[in-house]
Amino acid sequence: MRLPLSLYTALLVVTSTQSYAETVKVKSPDGKLVVTVSDDANYPSYQVSLDGKPVINTSRLGLTFKAQGEFSQGFSIKNSQQFSADSTWQQPWGEAKNIRDNYQQLTVNFGHNNQKFDVIFKVYNEGIGFRYHVPKQVNMNGNVDITNEFTEFSIANADKAQSWWIPARGWNRYEYVYENTPAFKAAHVHTPFTLKTEQGIHISIHEAALVDYAGMTLNQRRPGTFKADLTPWSDGILVKKQAGFTTPWRTIQIGRKAVDLVNSNIILNLNEPNKLGDVSWVQPGKYVGIWWGMHLGENTWGSGDKHGATTSEAKRYMDFAAKNGFDGVLVEGWNIGWDGSWYENGDVFNFSKAYDDFDFKEVTDYGKSKGVRLIGHHETSGSVTNYRNQMDAAFDLYKKHGVTQVKTGYVADGGQIKRVDENGIVRHEWHDGQFMVNEYLHSVQQAAKRGISINTHEPVKDTGLRRTYPNWIAREGARGQEFNAWGTPPNPPEHVTNLIFTRMLSGPMDFTPGIFDLGFNGIGDATVNRPQTTLAKQLALYVVLYSPIQMAADLPRNYDKRPAAMQFINDVPTDWQTSIAVDGEVGDFAVIARQQRDSDDWFLGAVTDEKARQLTVKLDFLATGKTYEAQIYRDGKDADWVSKPYEMVIENKKVTNKDSLNLPLATSGGVAIRFKAL
Repeated sequence: MRLPLSLYTALLVVTSTQSYAETVKVKSPDGKLVVTVSDDANYPSYQVSLDGKPVINTSRLGLTFKAQGEFSQGFSIKNSQQFSADSTWQQPWGEAKNIRDNYQQLTVNFGHNNQKFDVIFKVYNEGIGFRYHVPKQVNMNGNVDITNEFTEFSIANADKAQSWWIPARGWNRYEYVYENTPAFKAAHVHTPFTLKTEQGIHISIHEAALVDYAGMTLNQRRPGTFKADLTPWSDGILVKKQAGFTTPWRTIQIGRKAVDLVNSNIILNLNEPNKLGDVSWVQPGKYVGIWWGMHLGENTWGSGDKHGATTSEAKRYMDFAAKNGFDGVLVEGWNIGWDGSWYENGDVFNFSKAYDDFDFKEVTDYGKSKGVRLIGHHETSGSVTNYRNQMDAAFDLYKKHGVTQVKTGYVADGGQIKRVDENGIVRHEWHDGQFMVNEYLHSVQQAAKRGISINTHEPVKDTGLRRTYPNWIAREGARGQEFNAWGTPPNPPEHVTNLIFTRMLSGPMDFTPGIFDLGFNGIGDATVNRPQTTLAKQLALYVVLYSPIQMAADLPRNYDKRPAAMQFINDVPTDWQTSIAVDGEVGDFAVIARQQRDSDDWFLGAVTDEKARQLTVKLDFLATGKTYEAQIYRDGKDADWVSKPYEMVIENKKVTNKDSLNLPLATSGGVAIRFKAL
């Protein structure tokens, strides 16, 4: 058989079983992960084992509809189909250029009387994804309302499992410090939700391809059994669909080591391919911005003597960006609406009219002369109807002036998104409910029509949609750097080592790293608001926290004071050929290596929590037969984040892939290395 000359070289082997079997099994390509689907308990269920040992015990499946009732109890297996697939596809940008998609698929058809639905499983070596398909059928041809999803994740030996999580459906959306507790204390949590069993098996529960559906949180019912808890509309309905629909994928990543979770591509693979066509206009890169000064209180978003977003200030930042080879300058606070209580009243924003001290054309023209682009900003304060009504004009203005990237913001308490319905009645929705899932995607699609990429803050969680819409270039969705300015408490030393194995499993984060002034509230006091890291750890963030757009978040004057450290930020790329999580433990430490796209150079970042560590890192990821200059930025002998965060050693060594490096990390410290091919 001749295969097509394409990266998409999928081998499909299809089988069908026409029986009334009560149990169907499907194995991963390597045969070590097994999913068993059953109707033995008079309802659909599944379980998962690894190496013959249970990981997920018997867990229920099914949905409930307002009009049609329960699609679970009494449903039995009517048929099933299996096939295998193995293909490779290419990302236009990303943490890796080529992604292998190798899985075994099982579709199980359930039925009861005249009602039916399917559950589709894809089983990878590193975990599974499954989703529901509900076809059109008797008494289900138009609108349908989902009032419950039965999906369960029953963790084997959960009484001895450890977990890392943030609370779901709280006022601060996803912006909480991660908890590390026994699994039974994780009552109602967001995903990704990470666990470690007593046997050392690591599990992450999440979802992929969240489109036109409510976000899934997890509600622990009986101890160890986590049930899908969909975020509702303001009227209490969970999901509103048309008959003949498919849900997002429910995902379970499984690894024998913590780094196996990071090295998995399940979330990306379960999303549809690029729908935008040629996306060469989506450009990864580094940027600075009129931003950190506002968080420190040196500037204001609103007008007045301390207004940050002025023409002169934007030009000054563009000069700094050009000097350092950065691509863009983010300007927040340029448009009318920031004066007064903008947080409580997003209706005041005008997305096309600038303050008098900001000349849009002058700034963008100046940027073009310097080879630096303006990065736009739209803050909605959660008043999304006001934003949608102005969206076309706002994006048209940006397109007119050559703006190709926009940061959007939805600062509002959880459950307080302001929607004005078709009757003019104000409704309040959640950031991760179906309405906002669709609203976020609408902004991304409208931006794409104008060649604009979107970086969403206060977003719905990432579920891999960057594959389908590559202009959705980044998002926030966790506590970022700004909490170190005013968070009380700021992000703790273990924050980054938690993020890597939780939030970052879902996709890129615009964390805004690179703060060089670590003592703006003083050095030596562990209780004040400030980054609880060493300077070397701030550099390491550019490698360990993936984003195709990385900000040098501090004020220009602070970079000018430390040019030697600044050199690493100038050198580190944001687009990668391949990425490898080399070593790590959830919440403790992480070592990640990345190869620059279309280059022989590699970069490595290592970070630790509040404990100082001595790490030995094998360099076997480097190319065989090549010699590299390792340009090392590491914590000094006496460094610690509380009292000596600036103690840093910069040194060069020649290495090959046969070598190992001994890396000392201070308390909340790090190391950043460029391996320059010679």
